[in-house]
Amino acid sequence: MTATEPDAHYALRLSPDELERYRFMAQRARVQEADLWELAGLRAGARVVDVGCGPGAMLLALAECVGPHGAVAGVDGDPEAVATARSVLAGAGIHRAGVRQGRADATGLPAGSYDVAVLRHVLAHNGGAEQRIVSHLASLVRPGGHVYLLDVDASAAGIDPSSPDIEDMTERYARWHAERGNDVRVGRRLATLARSAGLEVDAFRGWFDIQPLPVGVRGPAWAARDAMVASGIADAGDVARWGAAAAAMDDRSERPEIMIAVFAAVAHRPAS
Repeated sequence: MTATEPDAHYALRLSPDELERYRFMAQRARVQEADLWELAGLRAGARVVDVGCGPGAMLLALAECVGPHGAVAGVDGDPEAVATARSVLAGAGIHRAGVRQGRADATGLPAGSYDVAVLRHVLAHNGGAEQRIVSHLASLVRPGGHVYLLDVDASAAGIDPSSPDIEDMTERYARWHAERGNDVRVGRRLATLARSAGLEVDAFRGWFDIQPLPVGVRGPAWAARDAMVASGIADAGDVARWGAAAAAMDDRSERPEIMIAVFAAVAHRPAS
C-alpha cells in the first residue's frame, strides 16, 4: 500500500466497505497461507515489520500470531492509513505494535532489526520502484531472517457472474494503473525480485483465490474511483453507474464469485 513518495496518499479510498475488505483479506490470509507463515518465521516471539500496512487489519493478525513476547511494527506512506491503523490497534488493546509514516523503499527503520519483513499488495502500486522496495526490505531483516512477499496478477482477476458496468470499471482501473507505470502482474516476479535483492528463495507459490463476494465488499477498482475521476479516466456519471451495479450485485440471492491469481514468495537473508 505504501507509496514511494513521502507525502503520497494512497489512491484507494479508506471507506467503510474498503476497510471491511481489508479485514476479510486478513482473515483469509492467516488460514490460506498458514504453512508459508510458518516457513517465514511468523510465529510466537518474532519481531515483524509490515511495510505498506494500510489501515492495520493485517497488523492485528500478525500481532496475534507473534503473541505477547513478539513485536510488530507497521509502516505506511498514507497519513490517513497510519492514523486508522493506530486506532485499530488501540481499539483491540494491542500495545506491542507501533505504526509510523514512511516510504516503502526508505522506511527509516534500523537495518537488521527484524526477524521477518512483510510486504503485501504494495508492489503493484509502485511501478518502477519494485526492486528498490524489495531490496530495502532485505536490509531490514537480520542474517537468517525472512522477507515475505505477496502480490497478484490482477489481469487474471474477475467476478462471475459480472455485469457490463463492473467490467467497465475493472477495465478503466487497469488503464489507470498502466498510465502510472504500475505492473498489475507483478506477483509473477516476486521470486526474481527477491533473488535480485540478494535473498535466497525458500518457496514461491501461486494460486487462484476463489470465493463468494461478501455483501457490501467492493474491491480496489471501486476504492480507486476518486483517483480515476481525478485522472480523467472516469467521471461522476461513471461512478454512479458503477455504484448502482455494485448495489445490484449485493441484492443477488446467489453470491457472485470473485477470483484472483495470488503469488507469494518466502525468502531469507543469507547468514553470512
